[in-house]
Amino acid sequence: MTTPETRFGRIRPAPENFLSQDDIRAVAAGRRGFLRKAFAAAGAAVAAPAAFAASPKGDPAILELPEWSTTLGQPVAANPYGMPSQFERGLVRRQSPGLTRVPGSSVSFTPLQGLFGMITPSGLHFERHHQGWHDVDPNRHRLMINGLVKTEAVYTMDDLMRLPSVSRIHFIECGANTGMEWGNVAVPTVQYSHGMLSCSEFTGVPLKLILDMCGADYKKGRYILAEGADGSSMTRTIPMEMVESGEVLVAYGMNGEMLRPENGYPLRLVVPGVQGVSWVKWLRRIEVGDQPWGAKDEAVHYIDMMPDGVHRQYTSIQECKSVITSPSGGQLLLDKGFHNITGLAWSGRGKITRVDVSVDGGINWMPARLEGPVLPKALTRFNCDWVWDGKPYILQSRAVDETGYVQPSYGQLRKVRGTSSIYHNNAIQSWKVAESGEVGNVQVL
Repeated sequence: MTTPETRFGRIRPAPENFLSQDDIRAVAAGRRGFLRKAFAAAGAAVAAPAAFAASPKGDPAILELPEWSTTLGQPVAANPYGMPSQFERGLVRRQSPGLTRVPGSSVSFTPLQGLFGMITPSGLHFERHHQGWHDVDPNRHRLMINGLVKTEAVYTMDDLMRLPSVSRIHFIECGANTGMEWGNVAVPTVQYSHGMLSCSEFTGVPLKLILDMCGADYKKGRYILAEGADGSSMTRTIPMEMVESGEVLVAYGMNGEMLRPENGYPLRLVVPGVQGVSWVKWLRRIEVGDQPWGAKDEAVHYIDMMPDGVHRQYTSIQECKSVITSPSGGQLLLDKGFHNITGLAWSGRGKITRVDVSVDGGINWMPARLEGPVLPKALTRFNCDWVWDGKPYILQSRAVDETGYVQPSYGQLRKVRGTSSIYHNNAIQSWKVAESGEVGNVQVL
């Protein structure tokens, strides 16, 4: 498998990266009979992978007992805080060279291509900062509640952690995830195209409980303003109905431990289904008000440029989306035969109900297996059997959520949104498998 370091930076010209449906039908012609036979065999069961040659290749000495089977290992607590194996050191968050002018206001991308299941390890959770991050002293951190409430209050971390807590699994996606792909193929791997996405178990206090304690005026106060303690004083307007649902959390825990500093330690907002910028980190103030605030990061940033030149504001929901994470761009299929197509699907409006996979660029679709648990507003892992015969293919996934919304193609999305946007690109992702086994990023119109 080719590493991201050697693949990133190879930006192919636009004409080679766009394929029409006529092009795809030409690629698929004469192959459907084989596909029917191959998938009939592969779909029979899990027996298909047994066709692999499981014995090691090369020097027979590899079967001899290695040194770790004949010697004493390292002692308990050699690493008081456990670390991944040295052989996994290539699986890390990565920045995109030149994406932003200032590293403190940049992004590090989650390596989706190397993850399993639905939970993102805390150390691989993507980062997006507007003024860098700080390791905030929890003893000095405070949360203020003000505005349309009977009793304004200031809470310490000890105060908040004494309150009844809940733990819930949710995805968080930056509104600009896949934003570089609006007009053309721009990046080679799924880490860079979709890596502003993670899923964790968050622990904290429902914001509704805190507002109830302060006597919030839910009749007049139909919005809240969330403010962060970072240098940019990130502020976001959130409709009160989201808070009233009980989903919005004032969170201090992630994946069974306290939040990491780069993810908002010691306190952040969790707003399930909504773009990540509204999950305000280093949360220090909640104000209840009667109208949206129109803060700088919702008046001139995180807005959608429509084809008629209108700026669309407050489009925070992350619509239904999916991506194949393996095989994906930058990877290499080492041999013909059985391969597991795997990926992730998610929707800001609820549960994923179906994912279909195509290997011929969207001409034919087959249902993928949804691996449990399938939770609302969380990542859902899907898998699909595939037998590769060494010919070119175009791999795609298409998700459907419980509202009946179907993930659009690039052609469908651009009819409504044009090509000048940055945010909320949920178009179907395509990966081209070459005869060599190399996988690259292409777009199907």
